[in-house]
Amino acid sequence: MSRKHKHDDHEEHVDESWLIPYADLLTLLLALFIVLYSMNSVDVKKFEEMSKAFSIALNTGSGILENPAIVTNGEERQNQKEDQSKEDEQNKEEQDAQKLREAALKQEQEDLEKLKKQLDDYIDKNGLTTDLETKLNMSQLMITISDNALFAPAQATVKPESRELAIAIGKMLQGYPDYEVIISGHTDTTPISTIFFKSNWDLSSMRAIRFMDILLENKQLKPQQFRAVGYGEYQPIADNKTAEGKAKNRRVEVSISHTVADPTNQQVIPAVK
Repeated sequence: MSRKHKHDDHEEHVDESWLIPYADLLTLLLALFIVLYSMNSVDVKKFEEMSKAFSIALNTGSGILENPAIVTNGEERQNQKEDQSKEDEQNKEEQDAQKLREAALKQEQEDLEKLKKQLDDYIDKNGLTTDLETKLNMSQLMITISDNALFAPAQATVKPESRELAIAIGKMLQGYPDYEVIISGHTDTTPISTIFFKSNWDLSSMRAIRFMDILLENKQLKPQQFRAVGYGEYQPIADNKTAEGKAKNRRVEVSISHTVADPTNQQVIPAVK
């Protein structure tokens, strides 16, 4: 009779070594899908940071949160956002300030246009078109007065009959008291040397001062807004080789200047041409 061997039942252990490469595969797939998702964004810097983070995690086994560079980069992005916010706010303030300057500059230009019209009407009414001229640009309103209309030859005292002109200009300026006013005297190249005037510098300077004195007889005007300068023969507007040119160069100019900064370059518009 054959002998039957009794076989004891026991549990067989399943080989689970395959789980290790399987988990690695799943991790790699997860990393791939995350990278593919992140590539949809145009933030290249963010993609590079994420790539470095996964590289560190897969190669060294350290967690993403364990990498201090990721936290640092997050702080840098936050700082960049704050800096951008401050820059945007500063740009808005500059734009608002520029709009205010432009509005003020426009108002000043309108004021000077009104003043020019008043002067032109006075010139036409009193038949002074040959002696006075007005010119307006984006920097100033210029009143040019020939020396014959104000002074005797080689003299700096305003003629009695010409005082009315200076007084009238002063009354018109009274409506615009905050503008800077520069009175400049000019001569031709004919040299002068008398007991009163050593040179054309002296003559041009004194003529500007004497004319300014009459303007400031109007107590409504602010003396601190006025200046008088003499240029002698050194800023001609015509050729001194002819009598007509010399007559044009002998003049007094009254410049009423803008006081607002030019919005194109943020500088005060020059008073003298």
